[in-house]
Amino acid sequence: MKIGVNLINFGPGASLDSMLRWTRLTEALGYHLLMTSDHIAVTPDVTARYPAPFWEPFTLLGWMAAKARRIELGTTVIIVPYRHPLDTARMVAQVDHLTGGRFIFGVGVGWAKQEFDALGLPFEKRGAMTNEYLEAIKTCWAHARASFDGRFVTFRDVDTTPLPIRRPPIWVGGGSDAAMRRAAVHGDAWHPIRIKESVMREALPRLRKMADEAKRPMPDFCPRMRLCLTEKPMPEDTRLMGHGTVDQVRQDMAALLEMGASYVLLDTSISEDILATKNHEAAWAMLATMADRVLDLAHESLR
Repeated sequence: MKIGVNLINFGPGASLDSMLRWTRLTEALGYHLLMTSDHIAVTPDVTARYPAPFWEPFTLLGWMAAKARRIELGTTVIIVPYRHPLDTARMVAQVDHLTGGRFIFGVGVGWAKQEFDALGLPFEKRGAMTNEYLEAIKTCWAHARASFDGRFVTFRDVDTTPLPIRRPPIWVGGGSDAAMRRAAVHGDAWHPIRIKESVMREALPRLRKMADEAKRPMPDFCPRMRLCLTEKPMPEDTRLMGHGTVDQVRQDMAALLEMGASYVLLDTSISEDILATKNHEAAWAMLATMADRVLDLAHESLR
């Protein structure tokens, strides 16, 4: 099991200097992965959750590739319907080259209706568009000259070089049955967020059933866990995984390892206060504590 960090690429504290410090700290502490998120049209519904400025992920990751020498880089998550699949496939392939084949392609369908409206996209068709676009993207990665004929996109004899160094793993975000089915049919991993142990233990057998029905391998389990360390234990029956004392979170990580998680992504954005993104030191302190007390579980599992 590898452990990564979600880089906050939005808000009043997001600057090139702070994100460089995040990148170097993540690598220095021994984490395996750094991922970042996506929005294009920062409409009021987006700003309410993710305040401006919002840094565009592919450009940012290309810059970060020159700064991170060992860790994998990726997205949590790219909103697939927002970009033509030819554009997305090319950007992912080129960032994969910039990282030396260390890119992970996390994807989602999106939720911000105002953003869909601003981009002139049909919100109600976002799931079907995502499914088709993922197949078109994989076609582009598999062939130097690609053609695709679909409901939402069609193209013929398009040169798609340079192809990725490796075919980037596709992590499908979301906790719904539709997201799980998308992971089973179109992806390589399921990437739920804000997880609870009892829910995950119930969901994983359903995910396996979906994969069996699609005649595909069971997707990897790669959850994103919101990290909130406390001095006193939190009630076990109500807390999310990642919330509580270091010992409780260590138990969470052991449980995820036992459930078969191949990656766990730590999200340090724990406050609903939009100005809290200015304070990096609290997040960095939590990551340092986790590296000191929890990363050994991951290292042992990789031996």
